[in-house]
Parts: sequence; structure tokens; C-alpha cells
Amino acid sequence: MASFTLHGIPVSRGIAIGRAHLLAPAALDVKHYLVPQEQVEAEVQRLQKAIATVHKELQTIWNDLPKDSPAELGAFIDVHALILSDPMIAEVPLDIIRSRSYNAEWALVTQIDELSAQFDEIEDAYLRERKSDIQQVGERVLKVLTGTATALPPQADGEESAGRMIVVAHDISPADMLQFKDRAFGGFVTDLGGQNSHTAIVARSLDIPAAVGMYNASALIQQDDWVIIDGDAGVVIVDPAPNVLEQYRERQARLLRERKKLGKLKKTPAVTRDGTPIMLLANIELPDDCPAAMEAGAMGVGLFRSEFLFMGRTGYLNKLPSEDEQFESYRKAVMAMKGRPVTIRTLDIGADKPLDAAEQTSLNPALGLRAIRFCLAEPQMFLAQLRAILRASAYGPIKLLIPMLAHAFEIDQSLAMIEQAKNQLRDAGKKFDPLIQVGAMIEIPAAALTLPMFVKRMDFLSIGTNDLIQYTLAIDRADHEVAHLYNPLHPAVLYLLSSTIAIGAKAGIPVSVCGEMAGDIKLTRLLLGMGLREFSMHPTQLLAVKHEILNSDLMLIAPHMKKILRTMEPAMIMSAVEQLRAD
Repeated sequence: MASFTLHGIPVSRGIAIGRAHLLAPAALDVKHYLVPQEQVEAEVQRLQKAIATVHKELQTIWNDLPKDSPAELGAFIDVHALILSDPMIAEVPLDIIRSRSYNAEWALVTQIDELSAQFDEIEDAYLRERKSDIQQVGERVLKVLTGTATALPPQADGEESAGRMIVVAHDISPADMLQFKDRAFGGFVTDLGGQNSHTAIVARSLDIPAAVGMYNASALIQQDDWVIIDGDAGVVIVDPAPNVLEQYRERQARLLRERKKLGKLKKTPAVTRDGTPIMLLANIELPDDCPAAMEAGAMGVGLFRSEFLFMGRTGYLNKLPSEDEQFESYRKAVMAMKGRPVTIRTLDIGADKPLDAAEQTSLNPALGLRAIRFCLAEPQMFLAQLRAILRASAYGPIKLLIPMLAHAFEIDQSLAMIEQAKNQLRDAGKKFDPLIQVGAMIEIPAAALTLPMFVKRMDFLSIGTNDLIQYTLAIDRADHEVAHLYNPLHPAVLYLLSSTIAIGAKAGIPVSVCGEMAGDIKLTRLLLGMGLREFSMHPTQLLAVKHEILNSDLMLIAPHMKKILRTMEPAMIMSAVEQLRAD
């Protein structure tokens, strides 16, 4: 068989080499037939029994989670259990059987297709990819109904030396991934998924090389094919030539050696060679991510994405976490960070993340009622979150971050709401930090171009590069058709970044970057040269960025910066940024 290469989305670093193990999907293409009227209730019971079986499976997996498992795994299994309990899955298919006499599989797939179509309308990449959770839960029930299962091959002697198993699948759920945790499991390749899919999040938390969004990899790759995953590039090489295999084995060994060296930097302060201290912070989704942040040596949390607490409730469960429930999560994170600051971003949901899955979305929700616009339109929900964050600030240093601000009146209304929440807590006799710092996410070009109104009102700024690039270049980063145009080194992006950092420094207020650029070691020296002194990233990226900082000299970087920021030619910018690392 001739070697071939597939290109997808890189979501987790590293190189994996091994034999392909294909996971056959419980295809949503099922038998369709009508059930005789006298057998309808028996068919209803068959589906109910399958749902109950999956509930037990998920509970068993949850109970058997190793204590050292990433917190995300338990959370995702909880989400799948919640989806399974939701009337949209647990009841509507039963009604379809009764009203249309469909067989159980057909009824379930009909409802899943309906829900999936609603999620396709959602503009936001993160929530749109939650569609895969519904499909994964549906597949799990179908596997029970059809008697198929996700089988693993018997573990052969010497599998470690012969090459680790590379799982290849159309899609893979977090629950299924647990089967591979204790196996000779080197990495995985999926047809579906994006940067924010659960598959990607779990890959990063387990630090396993992965490439997702590969389209038809599961159809092209055959059982036991030799496969190389280049997780940094999102490239998969199938049946590589011997010399290519040897090159990647050498790279893999070098990466392992480098990773061991990085482990020794955990307690080393992040200081450039010319003595400039840099603050390295962690991005987290859940309070249980804090131990990993501490273990990596993070000086605090630069971004706590609070929507993770709402995940699995908005969109299809229509049940928001209470103020007390949110407070406990925020307090847990603050306590876990042991005096290091925790920056909590307020809820980033909206028309693109509807509280009711059946709710009509707007024509272009990315430009619609989302993030702070949505929160200001739902003041009671927003006040409950603000009170929860404020109450947690009595237990340790918290900074409050507001997403997607673009107008002076939005800033003023947000600050007024925070004051209102403080007054409500004073009236209730509840403690909070009255001097809590409030910051703005700079992720809309309009915000980056009107910074004076931000620095006058806010205590700090945090640049969300993922959305800033998306909005500046008019590109949906989850859309494969235009993903190649998503370029953090576009001159317009560099101008907005550098001017935001410079204006913040001149005003004397801290500026951090919390998007993917902060964790990309190829861009570390560029950001240092722009004047960035606070980086926030996934904990697994922190030590590599620290190593880059320790080997950077700002005196050598400075002469290159004017040339880079004045250049309009992409090739010249790329070459100059590469030169920064070479010096």
C-alpha cells in the first residue's frame, strides 16, 4: 500500500507512532420499520431498557475513574448522563414510537437528527460542537439496542515495543476514551471534531497526541496500518516509508527528552535572560483543573471559563446552576489556588448558545446577542453570577473579567450591575472583596481600536486572541472551508495586539493574552517583543513557554519588532518571526 498523508486540526501536541485500531461507529444509519400497534408498548420498553442500561454503564465508568484522572473526564460523563436523562432524549423518542409506530432505533435517530439540526444553526464553535455529545449519547444507546459494542483487541505481549495503539474513529466519546487510558494507547485520529470538541479537550488534558477533523480518515485508514500522528501540525501519515518512520521516531525521542528537561523548570521563576519577570497563568474550565495548574507552576488562573459550569444545562437541559452552586465552584477554585489570583470570566452564552435548544437562533449569532450583550439582557441571571463570584472573593484573590465589550455604555452598565450585586450582598450581610478588580476582554476590533475608554474604566485587560483573529479576518475558525485563512500573523492582527499591549502599558494597567497564541512557543518571543508580560494558557503548555522565556533576551528581540510591525507581506512576517527564535 502506498503511503499517504491526511491533514486535519491540531489539538494536542506531540508525536505518536503505532498501529491503527479502527472503532466502528454504531452508525446512525439504522433499520427503519413500522411496529404493529399491539407491539408499540413493548418497543417503548425496549428503548427504555436500553437507556437504563447506558445509565448504568456511565455510572460504572464514573465510579471506576482513577483518582488521578483529569477532572474533565468525570465532568463529561456527568454531561452525558444529564443528556440521557433529559426529556428530549428520554421521552420524545418514546412519544415518536407511540405516535408514529417507528421502531426504537428509528425513533431515537429521528430525534437525534432533529436536535443535531438545531445545533448546526448555532454560530459559536464551542457550543456547536456540543452536538457531538448528543450524537455520542445516541450512539451509546444504539449500541445497546443493536447489540454492538466498542471492542478493544486483546492486549498482546510486547505491544509496547511493537508500537502503541492509535485509535481511529469517526468520533469518540470521553466515556469510550476511558477504555484506552490504561492501554498501550498512543494517540487518536477522528473524522469529526474541532479545537473545542470534547475529544480535543480530553486529548489536551491527558497530554495525548491527536488530530481531529480529518473528514474521512476512518474510511481511508485500515486496521493495523502503521500510523504517525504529528499532533503539532495536525498531520497523519499512513503507512510511512521506512526513512520517514525513522525521522519521526528520532523526533519523538527528542521530544520525550525535552519534556523530561522541562519538568525540572516547574519551580524556576519565569524570567528572561535580561532579567525581566514574566507572569505565567493557566486557563481552566472547572475547579478540578486547579491542581494541574499548580503542578505546572502557574502563578494563578488567567481565565476561568465559567460557561463550563453551565455546560449540559443550556441548549438542551434548560436548567441553570443556582447562585449557591456557582459560588461553591468559584470558592473551590480560589481555595485550590492557595492565594494565587483567579480570573473568572462571566458567562459567554447568548443567541448562539440558547438556553432552550428549540429556541430560534438569529441569522448570524456570532454577531448577535451573545456574551455581555446577552447577560445585560438577562439581568437576574447576570446578577446571580456576579453575586456568586463576589461571595467567592471573600476566600481569596479573584479578578472579574467581562467578555465581548465594545461600547462605553456596555462597560458602564456592567460596572453598575457589579455595584448592584455588591449592594445586594451588603443588604444580605454576606462578605466579599469590595475592591475586586474588574477587567475587559479585548476580542472585538472595535474594542482594540478604542482602548482609551477601556483603560479609563477598567483595572486590567485580557486579549482573547481566538475571537480577535476571527472577527478581524471575518473567519469562522470552526469552518473547515476557511480555516486556512485563520492567521495570527496577519498584519492587522499584529497591529491590534501590539497597540493594545502598548496602550495598556502606557496607562499602567496589566494586559494579558489568554487565547491560543499565549501557549504557542513559536509566538512567545514575538509577544515578549510587543511588551506582553502576562501569558495565560492550558497548563500542559506552560513549561514549554517558560523554557522559551528563559532563553529569550528582550535586548536582542527589540530591534526586530519595528520591522515586523511595519511589514505587510505575510512571508516576510513569517520569516522575521522565525528569525526571532533563531537569535
